[in-house]
Amino acid sequence: MKISEILSLNSIFAEVKANNKRLLLQELSEKVAKEVGVDERTIADSIWERENLGSTGYGNGTAFPHARIDGLTKVSAVFARLSSPIDFNAVDGKPVDLVFLLVSPENSGADHLTALAALSRILKNDDICEKLRAARSREEIYAILNS
Repeated sequence: MKISEILSLNSIFAEVKANNKRLLLQELSEKVAKEVGVDERTIADSIWERENLGSTGYGNGTAFPHARIDGLTKVSAVFARLSSPIDFNAVDGKPVDLVFLLVSPENSGADHLTALAALSRILKNDDICEKLRAARSREEIYAILNS
């Protein structure tokens, strides 16, 4: 799966300001809701429900909140680089500044897992993460994510 299939240039947000995890997830839910045409509250509730099962903070300053949501027709994502890292209860205890939020249709088992794997490979690559942190524009971020 190509990142460009689930993430558009308009779905990249640099220098996002959020004081905490809940506010960040709410803001990203609002942003993805505009892309997919599903109520933002439905998305936020589903993301938070998944997050309550265990933090999606993967370590090295990255997080990957995700959920399957009834009513979606395709897998979609937003990417945010935070202006200041926040506590995300990550597995390594470090604050998070790079976040993918992924939403998939309720019945999209294989597509959801494929997207999770593709985005996870990016977040687990230290070199890519450093490039994302140094990028000066969302166009540059988009190019890095799609390279």
